[in-house]
Amino acid sequence: MLASLRSRAERLFPHGVWDVVLQVALFQVIYMAYRFTRGAIDSPQGAAVAFEHGRAIIDFERSTGLFIEPKLQSAIGATGFVADVASWIYLNAQVTITVGCLIYIYLRHNGSFYFVRNMFIVAWAIALLGYVIYPTAPPRLFPEWGFVDSVADFTGIPTDSGAAGALFNPYAAVPSMHVAFALMISMPLALLAKHRVTRVLWCCYPLIVTFVIVMTGNHFITDAILGALTAATAAVAATWLGSLREHWAFEGRRAALAPAEREPVRVPA
Repeated sequence: MLASLRSRAERLFPHGVWDVVLQVALFQVIYMAYRFTRGAIDSPQGAAVAFEHGRAIIDFERSTGLFIEPKLQSAIGATGFVADVASWIYLNAQVTITVGCLIYIYLRHNGSFYFVRNMFIVAWAIALLGYVIYPTAPPRLFPEWGFVDSVADFTGIPTDSGAAGALFNPYAAVPSMHVAFALMISMPLALLAKHRVTRVLWCCYPLIVTFVIVMTGNHFITDAILGALTAATAAVAATWLGSLREHWAFEGRRAALAPAEREPVRVPA
């Protein structure tokens, strides 16, 4: 019985159960770091700085013509069917969809998982720095500009309430990790997909998420652009880490073979 269970586990988990434990632990460490940064800025002084940065982004977007978020909400409707669908996607994209995709890649395309994992680690490191250095209030906290909190309307729970606020950082708008996660999940899955329709759908996913975060009043367009740049930087870093790992593996193999290469084989006379 135990041998059968062990055999099934080996087939299910390409590198064994302990590798699964390690990957879960790595992501748990990242989450705890996120919680730490939330505590570092969750104060009246931190909130004041976050609102100041939010207003700075509004001023920047107004000066560059990017400040279209209130018009988008007004044109499509900050409440109603479209807003409810956008709110549902917003609530599920960051955790349910992302975690589900990571599990799928680990189990079905394990050779690609570690590159994706490295992207996530690098992207989170960049984001955590952004949250500490430049905490930013999201658009929904600026109702004077016409923003509506669509997610709060959909759930009936204010996003600044104690129950909701305990689960996320209310001032972690820069960069948008919704966009970064969407890119880091969709691009590998698009490359791995066998069917053209599936590839097209995954290519469209980051655009859908970008629409959702703006439509629900949770991010500025600037946040989305910075989220995309975070994902791109993480991809470059993960590529470098992969090439570095291959170099170390090659050097290790060469070092292991070196003694045999240095000593000539003596043939008995």
